[in-house]
Amino acid sequence: MALLEILQFPNPILRKKCTKITEINKDLRRLADDMCETLDYHKGVGLAGNQVGYMKRIIVIKIPEEEQFRVLINPEITETFGIREVEEGCLSVSGYKGIVNRSLWIKAKGLDMKWQKWKIKADGLLAQVLEHEIDHLNGIMYFDHLVNHVKGDWHSGLIQLEQESK
Repeated sequence: MALLEILQFPNPILRKKCTKITEINKDLRRLADDMCETLDYHKGVGLAGNQVGYMKRIIVIKIPEEEQFRVLINPEITETFGIREVEEGCLSVSGYKGIVNRSLWIKAKGLDMKWQKWKIKADGLLAQVLEHEIDHLNGIMYFDHLVNHVKGDWHSGLIQLEQESK
């Protein structure tokens, strides 16, 4: 396994829509393993294919209360309900966070790494991460959902994080 470079905004790849995966092969399995290792190393909760320069619809998720990574192929949101404000950051927008609108709960579907269909109804952090990562696959950044920002000024509603002293 290997650590992958996480692309940083404003890299134009982050604004492009990813295409569907049509087969699972050795290269995709290696990519999924590398994405999991990269996500773990950076202590994130989700990572999308285009964040590491792979323009196909794959995401990996690992929320704190779960022991296993979720590797999801061609995920899509099929239903949403409600709206809530949550704090969010992104591995591709290092050093910032902001308050965004996300759903109270979502329904999503896709395929797993065995090409088996999955469906889920999620709320809380899992719903938030699914929305965030599926947005990435569609070229949408989390700051597009900021509660307070000036149109055209992507960082106007973000809070810059203080650098950790070493």
